[in-house]
Amino acid sequence: MSWLDTVQLRDLDTGDRLELTCRRCGKVRFVTAGELLARGDFGRLWLSEVEARARCRQRGCGGVMRLAMPRSGDTKGFVGGIA
Repeated sequence: MSWLDTVQLRDLDTGDRLELTCRRCGKVRFVTAGELLARGDFGRLWLSEVEARARCRQRGCGGVMRLAMPRSGDTKGFVGGIA
């Protein structure tokens, strides 16, 4: 069980961006939660179900997509060590 199984699409803000990466060709596209909610009854779906339905739109590919939520803001490296 992953975080995709614990979050429904309607739990996200409409402006939240989701990153879809094709597992076959590597094509990346971004979609907002609001765009997916406008496509009918997607609000009741878990994010794992959204990921399972997503297919690559690259010509001739049609591969399955991996879903991720990119974080906004700075990433911080690990700062630690032996004191």
